[in-house]
Amino acid sequence: MNDRSPTDDSDGSNCALSGCEEPEWTRREFLSRTIRRSGAASAGLVLGAGGQPLHVASGPPARSPTIRKRVQLGRTGIEVPDISFGTFSLTTDEELVHLALDRGITHFDTAEGYTAGRAESALGRALRGRRHDVTLTSKYRAMPEHTVQHQMDVLERSLRRLGTDYIDIYLNHAVNDIARLQSEQWQAFIERAKREGKIRAAGISGHSGRLVECLDHALDQKLVDIVLVAYNFAQQPSFREKLTQHLKDFAASLDIVTTHPKLPETLTRAHAEGVGVMVMKTLKGARKNDMRFFEAQGRTFAQSALRFVLSDPAVDGLVISMKSPEMIDEYVEASGSGAPDLEDLALLARYESLVAGSYCQIGCDLCAEACPASVPIADTMRIRMYDRDYAIPEVAVREYASLTVDATACSACDGAPCARACPNGLAIASLNRDTHLRLT
Repeated sequence: MNDRSPTDDSDGSNCALSGCEEPEWTRREFLSRTIRRSGAASAGLVLGAGGQPLHVASGPPARSPTIRKRVQLGRTGIEVPDISFGTFSLTTDEELVHLALDRGITHFDTAEGYTAGRAESALGRALRGRRHDVTLTSKYRAMPEHTVQHQMDVLERSLRRLGTDYIDIYLNHAVNDIARLQSEQWQAFIERAKREGKIRAAGISGHSGRLVECLDHALDQKLVDIVLVAYNFAQQPSFREKLTQHLKDFAASLDIVTTHPKLPETLTRAHAEGVGVMVMKTLKGARKNDMRFFEAQGRTFAQSALRFVLSDPAVDGLVISMKSPEMIDEYVEASGSGAPDLEDLALLARYESLVAGSYCQIGCDLCAEACPASVPIADTMRIRMYDRDYAIPEVAVREYASLTVDATACSACDGAPCARACPNGLAIASLNRDTHLRLT
């Protein structure tokens, strides 16, 4: 959170990015702000393993953070906080949900497949007696061959686990094929579920290579009330523009691969047409430990990333997985905290430089045809992210085991077929071999 006035800094470093005139910084000045403003020189350095400096926070905030902004999702009339609780790894921790409620979080995002249904069950227990204080999203992968009755049965199971008779938002999950949207069975299911009062709004979620194509079709055919898509700061045109404006040499040194270049335009269209726009995977891999040294109380990498995404006029709100009280407080602190400033940009630029060449961009899929053994490279990389970056190995093991084809073939491959397939320069074969060893 930025508690200072946008004009209280004589060098202009605290101006909102969309506002006043700001000076151009040198690369050294720009990146050093994240250390100097943190007070590390006076408060806080200790030596960690190998003699590396670690930043020590100056202490807990004086007050508990709370949600400060709520938004309506398009024409649905459904109101949600700008930051919602994701239950991707939730199993039994009902107290975590109670803390989120105390912090003002009133929207919870889940799916029938999250932790094999345990997420919905845990959420249902935690919200007993509070159902009418909150809104819920759940999801299901509706395939073209699934009948209306099959989909109704899946929905009924989710309703029972959640302990409710309706779900506010019900999404066709992880859509990457227009045939799933063209399905008359899915369309008839949505109509029936709405008519019977079992869902209030419907839509799709997605993060794969054909996302924009699917979104355009859904908008053209007026099939969705709400969309939930993977979207992070580096995918927003304003991020590269601001880097170029304030730090030209640094911007030139970063090879930012923008997947789905039409996505910002498509989200703008959706928002203008009254479709609610929610986003996920906003931390671009969430390798937060790499950034702790450069952070300060009230200005962490995650908070900067959330601020940047929420500053997009097309974005109504975001969903982010919360696994601990510390995560809840860190993320909620970014709610309603205003436009990002240059120090936020400095943190994001540093993160971008740290993950360059090691991050698999969600939804890129340019490697899809590279493997002669049909190893699903993008899925394997995404599951690796759950293990290495999200620190939820139990989810990664389960997801990896569910793959029809895993990375076994990579163990005997020299890596030549996929050597040039990744625009980020990832060593695909080596990473896949490591993932296979870790998760089997």
